[in-house]
Amino acid sequence: MTPELQGRLTDAGLDPQAVENLVRVALDEDGHVDVTSEPIFSPEDTASGDFTAREDGIVAGIPVAEAVFEALDVTYTAKAADGDRVNAGQALISVNGPTRALLRAERIALNLLTHLSGIATATGRWVDAMEGTKAKVRDSRKTLPGLRALQKYAVRCGGGVNHRMGLHDSALVKDNHVAAAGSVTAAYQAIRGVYPSLHIQVECDTLAQVEEALAVGVRSILLDNMTLDQMREAVRLVNGRAELEASGGLALDRARDVAVTGVDYLSVGALTHSARVLDIGLDFT
Repeated sequence: MTPELQGRLTDAGLDPQAVENLVRVALDEDGHVDVTSEPIFSPEDTASGDFTAREDGIVAGIPVAEAVFEALDVTYTAKAADGDRVNAGQALISVNGPTRALLRAERIALNLLTHLSGIATATGRWVDAMEGTKAKVRDSRKTLPGLRALQKYAVRCGGGVNHRMGLHDSALVKDNHVAAAGSVTAAYQAIRGVYPSLHIQVECDTLAQVEEALAVGVRSILLDNMTLDQMREAVRLVNGRAELEASGGLALDRARDVAVTGVDYLSVGALTHSARVLDIGLDFT
């Protein structure tokens, strides 16, 4: 991988080595022989083409696709940048190189590019729906193993913000923690005793739990499966003393209704676990 591409991946908050490893895994999955292309094309045959959006959306994963091209010695020129809103028919990346290499790169690059762009596009719809409110859309840990960093990066490309990256960087006290510990207070104080400065979020199913969380000093509260009226009441109770995040069964068609209750975040696992791919294709020129 070139230093220039390594720098752009790093600037995007991605680990270049992890991206390169992922590309190698994808190449290994396809095997070392292309029994379709190799009988048709000689090593000297070359081709060029464009990766083109076939529908409107938000693009994400351009430098990740470029890592595929570099691994196969395919020359590329980006025509769009991650986070761009693109239109159907718009060229995203132009490529040139050995025909065999281009055909080997095609599906791997598209798998990554269409998936990440689909997440960015889905995120953008939530951002648009909540425009004019203070609320932001957040992802979750509902990601594919090995792809979390990329999927969360795609959320950022779409205008969303990331929740914790794993179990190590922020605590989230959920219903099972509370049930096993005996109360919100017991669970929170146990964590705070070990990690005095750690960010701790507590999931609350009831307004009574919200009041308990505030009393013990919680500054980040997740409102789980609450009605709009309950969310509004939680906002009133908290009165700026903690950040509030709505979670549980949220749908795009009611995103604005939730946002205007005054919560700070909407937690949407579907951004990563259910986003439809953005239709992108490679057309030889």
